[in-house]
Amino acid sequence: MSRGRDTGTDDERVRVRPSKRGSRPRTKQRPQHEDAVAARVLAVDRGRYALLTEEGVRLVAMKARELGRGARNAVVVGDRVGVVGDTSGTPDTLARIVRVEERETALRRSAEDSEAAGVERIIVANADRMLIVTALADPPPRPRMVDRCLVAAYDAGMQPVLVLTKADLADPEPFLAQYAALEVPAVATAVVDGEVQGLEAVRQIVTGHDSVLVGHSGVGKSTLINALVPGARRATGIVNEVTGRGRHTSSSAVALELPGGGWAIDTPGVRSFGLAHVGPDDLLRGFPDLAAVTAECPRGCDHEAGALECELDAWVARGDAGPAGEARLDSFRRLLSARSASAVDHAP
Repeated sequence: MSRGRDTGTDDERVRVRPSKRGSRPRTKQRPQHEDAVAARVLAVDRGRYALLTEEGVRLVAMKARELGRGARNAVVVGDRVGVVGDTSGTPDTLARIVRVEERETALRRSAEDSEAAGVERIIVANADRMLIVTALADPPPRPRMVDRCLVAAYDAGMQPVLVLTKADLADPEPFLAQYAALEVPAVATAVVDGEVQGLEAVRQIVTGHDSVLVGHSGVGKSTLINALVPGARRATGIVNEVTGRGRHTSSSAVALELPGGGWAIDTPGVRSFGLAHVGPDDLLRGFPDLAAVTAECPRGCDHEAGALECELDAWVARGDAGPAGEARLDSFRRLLSARSASAVDHAP
């Protein structure tokens, strides 16, 4: 008698090879890992994750296969995770990340190259403030890049802060005038005789918060980090005299604990910030006063200037907006335009 499994026929010539997976029924249930240790992701390097547990133990971990692959399943700096395995922190041991807790915020950037256009990637999780660092000179400020960072901050639900460096080389007021209607907090710094002037104002902004620093290479992000976090030793670079661009000195994001509480997340210098994933309604989250007006807009309204029956235009025409409201609307629409402009920003 054939030992093959039942095929629904009495024909002895029909044989079925036994399953290599055995007879155990498949299940989609995953272990809950109730005993997982809570930790924060401090850095990511080639599939290895530097973690800090709530008990203050530093670990190195890998991601469990069950979490999946690809950009949508990425574990990023700032994530709060559950870890199992060897969580002693002993050198040369490796734990395993089995759970990523729900994110409070997620800073996203869209890829804009031909192969992955429109694919969004999470850069940093759970930061509540974004410090947009831009130099007032050497290299010159790039308002279009600042606009795109503002869009990303509003989309992520983060409080944006303008940090203007090298104030000893140029007056910050003309640049700040472009953002007055947005009421974005701003602070100016300068390095004089090796000391960062204005550092205390920056420290007050970041202490007790999880802040991510973004900006072009060469604008002084690493200098600020080194001043805020003694012993950080982030590499600093110089600006190319021909191109006016900075050299990349940070190769990956890293979270550094602030002496007074909170975290500063340094990110690599960027030349682009893709925003294909951000829609008009996503941006409106940063403009609650305008969002209330757009409740009367027709469905699908993009709120651009000249949009058919956009309630924002009617709001201005009735005189209900006032000078302040009109200025806010102009700023909002400038940021809307920044979404669709070229992701690569060039000096004006």
